[in-house]
Amino acid sequence: MQTRPPRKPENHTEPADVFFANLRARGPGENKRAKITALFNKAGFSTRIPKDALTAVKVHVGERGNDTFMNPVLVRAVVDLVKKAGGKPFITDSNTLYKGSRHNAVDHMVTAIEHGFGYATVGAPFIVADGLRGGSLEDVVIGKKHFSSVKIASAIVVAQSLIVLSHFKGHELAGFGGAIKNLAMGCAPSQGKCDQHASRFMVQPEHCIACGACLVNCPQDAIKFVPGLGDRKVASIDRSRCIGCGECLTVCKPKAVCINWKTEVKPFNERMAEYALGAVTGKEHHTGYVNFLLDITPDCDCVPWSDAPLTPDIGILASTDPVALDSACLDLVNQAVGHSHSLLDRKYLPGEDKFRGVWQHTYGDVQLEYAESIGLGTRQYALIPV
Repeated sequence: MQTRPPRKPENHTEPADVFFANLRARGPGENKRAKITALFNKAGFSTRIPKDALTAVKVHVGERGNDTFMNPVLVRAVVDLVKKAGGKPFITDSNTLYKGSRHNAVDHMVTAIEHGFGYATVGAPFIVADGLRGGSLEDVVIGKKHFSSVKIASAIVVAQSLIVLSHFKGHELAGFGGAIKNLAMGCAPSQGKCDQHASRFMVQPEHCIACGACLVNCPQDAIKFVPGLGDRKVASIDRSRCIGCGECLTVCKPKAVCINWKTEVKPFNERMAEYALGAVTGKEHHTGYVNFLLDITPDCDCVPWSDAPLTPDIGILASTDPVALDSACLDLVNQAVGHSHSLLDRKYLPGEDKFRGVWQHTYGDVQLEYAESIGLGTRQYALIPV
């Protein structure tokens, strides 16, 4: 495939350039740090970082118990490149909506340090983007179908440039999580996360085993046990208190918690795409994206575990267009052979949708289609090896 200079993603008259580095290495010049440097340079990220710009390096440090989050050593490679380009980088993420090890800034920073994101390793301070308890936010006007304005974490809004580092993996509601989801959920405070979810969950009593996992993890205490059939107790969700975070869906092993998949999935993905647009509004020419196709797990790094990867590791990709980047990643995952020892129980073959092989109700391509329609980027891409 012929290499050409990177184009600006705002011009959709031709495919966006997505640069790809495989994982083969036979010497020090081919290690992952060297590949990240090549991707950073080929994608032209240095030109997107003004001199002395406060540059947010958006990461996900992983929930305590998860161990397939992004390698902080690889994050350090990006931090060093931002410094070389003249920027002043800081590592950042927003607090979680659900209860866990990143629900407030104190717990979040402790988890980040435990997972290797201290200054000594990554070379930049870790700053929680939405403040101590998620109240530090700004309204960003976007004027779209679901939202006229969106709530974005303050540190993301005031940063002068942005490098988004995403671990590409599955997600039970979104289908997959890449650059778009990292922008949307990862750059939003609790109120913004509530806006995006906005779905209401219910319990199928016949499947509930009353284990209590949903009660423990509900941030709104919206779940309680009620009488079921005979002497059984079952969980029940107070829909007037439910904020739609979906944590009950994630932690329910028998999958007794559900939503109306036919009506809820599409608007959820659309709301997420609109929030992603808000996260980069004002920084469209000062943002770069890197996706890591490593440890391609079925779940988000928000869960306190790491399941076996669905496919072999594939590589690292970079672009100035998040929609093209996620599109390329999704295609590469689907072209791979699925692992039989993973959660994947169907759609193993090259060309089959691996994430739908796990989460059969999801349609991850909806976020790509809608993101393109609102001007976040293009699904058309040219994959350029580096």
